[in-house]
Amino acid sequence: MDTTGNPVVIRAKDVMREGTVTIDGMATAREAAALMRSENISLLLVNKRHPDDVWGAVVVQDFVRGVIVSGRSPDDVNVYEIMTKPVITIPAEMDIRYVAMLMYNTGIRRAPVEENRELIGMISLAALILDNDFFSVVSG
Repeated sequence: MDTTGNPVVIRAKDVMREGTVTIDGMATAREAAALMRSENISLLLVNKRHPDDVWGAVVVQDFVRGVIVSGRSPDDVNVYEIMTKPVITIPAEMDIRYVAMLMYNTGIRRAPVEENRELIGMISLAALILDNDFFSVVSG
């Protein structure tokens, strides 16, 4: 509760990590893996091809399925071949209770946060659970 006795609403933008990392769909799997390693992240957003297009995403599991298991060289696989598209985006103003339900029900672990049709950050299930401010506000 806040100082006026109203419940505190925590929004997606309150617990997201600011910024996103993107890559072109024509990049190779090797280039994408190198970018993920250098940025210490496990999800890359794949750029839209035109304004009416939707975002794509590539995660570690995509490399396992599309490169390692298939026996292909990471230099011969383009990101667009292994990515997931479309990507579920989370509205910045969404209450994290609904963020958690959406992510749990769709089986995603992380998602981009969108405000005014622009991606402003990333949110993860881990951030919802491990963010100390979230639990101190809820339990207090």
